[in-house]
Amino acid sequence: MSYDIIVVGSGPGGYVAAIRASQLGLKTAVVEKESLGGICLNWGCIPTKALLKSAQVFDYIKHADKYGISVKGAEADFSGMVNRSRDVANGMSKGVNFLLKKNKVDVLMGFGKLVKGKQVEVTGADGKKALHSAKHIILATGGRAKQLPNLPIDGKRIIGYRKAMSLEKQPAKIVIVGAGAIGVEFAYFYNTIGTEVTIVEYANRLVPNEDVDVSKELNRSFKKAKMKVMTSSSVDKVEVTGKKCKVTVTDLKKKTQSTIEADVVLSAVGVATNIENIGLEDLGIKTDRGQVLVDDFYKTNVDGIYAIGDIVKGPALAHVASAEGILCVEKIAGHSPEPLDYNNIPGCTYCIPEIASVGYTEEKAKEAGYEIKVGKFPFSASGKASAAGDKTGFVKVIFDAKYGEFLGAHMIGSNVTEMIAEIVAVRKLETTGHEIIKTVHPHPTMSEAVMEAAAAAYDEVIHL
Repeated sequence: MSYDIIVVGSGPGGYVAAIRASQLGLKTAVVEKESLGGICLNWGCIPTKALLKSAQVFDYIKHADKYGISVKGAEADFSGMVNRSRDVANGMSKGVNFLLKKNKVDVLMGFGKLVKGKQVEVTGADGKKALHSAKHIILATGGRAKQLPNLPIDGKRIIGYRKAMSLEKQPAKIVIVGAGAIGVEFAYFYNTIGTEVTIVEYANRLVPNEDVDVSKELNRSFKKAKMKVMTSSSVDKVEVTGKKCKVTVTDLKKKTQSTIEADVVLSAVGVATNIENIGLEDLGIKTDRGQVLVDDFYKTNVDGIYAIGDIVKGPALAHVASAEGILCVEKIAGHSPEPLDYNNIPGCTYCIPEIASVGYTEEKAKEAGYEIKVGKFPFSASGKASAAGDKTGFVKVIFDAKYGEFLGAHMIGSNVTEMIAEIVAVRKLETTGHEIIKTVHPHPTMSEAVMEAAAAAYDEVIHL
């Protein structure tokens, strides 16, 4: 078959790019080797949120007396939680299939590989190969769990995130290596349903890419929840003996070693890109440290070949891949889109308390040479948070002292992942601190904290 565009990979970058291409009148196909929706929808973003919601509901039940409700005998059904998670993912995958059909995008099931002459070779599950040509080919092959040499994933005792959400049995003890978004989300899930959790992080704090104050708040919350947090620490080796793992950990500050016993070790040390065996070398497509090199609109050095999502430079986030896919296709179609502003990309972590951020941290703003104003409003002063029974966390905002430019925002607390879009939008519109203060926010809401934090930056805060 011959197409205007073939997209290799149907994750949140691939299927969104394919649908947008079809909307623009381009004959489009998408190649997928496993399940429509990719890792994010089937084994990442969506099913993990289903697990986290189950854990949160269980936590509500355990503490129902705080809300004047008496509940007895509640137990976490681990397999039931896993099954619900899989059902949610399967439903979403069917939804992507519906959207592709609705938008007249052809689905080519199999492993896609670039071939010279702007062709994609698709190898089906039965081993049969078919060649398809296109004027433009977009690579959206995504990523997988990164493996460390001293932490080889065997899928049984040493596992990646995919296995962590589909274990047959709840572990009594788990060691989680890595305290980024994946690590802390699974830490919250397993701890809440009764597993003894130890987190080992090489950096000197949890969620090291977040603002320092957010890391400190999460550390307090996790320790209060009886998790063992080991920062500035490295895993030297894991010995698997029978049904147990012996994890040797070095404290990098104290230069001491300790051994932790666990049923399972989860490697959550990051993402590796899927760029092997897809024909990059055959076509001479340039890469650097595991990423495909592209321009502002995702064109590679080879005419007609593009790349988006986890395999290019930038944050490995679903919404980033989707935005890149849309921009890439619109540029191909002859539109004039603006390049993506990577300094205005929101990041969300869905452990409890949730974390959401965008723009500069306080430290990065200072490094960039800004004279800054910082405002912080704790949810302990929020009427809505008090009524909801969870006063953990705060909103922190950062402004340029000279012009009032909104440099960044960092939130930790209940439902803050639903609040961060306000900041992304107003930063896009170049809103200043004073304009936020004068924007009336509804009461009582958690979002009032944004206005109050801005007011705090300018010494105008009322409720603190």
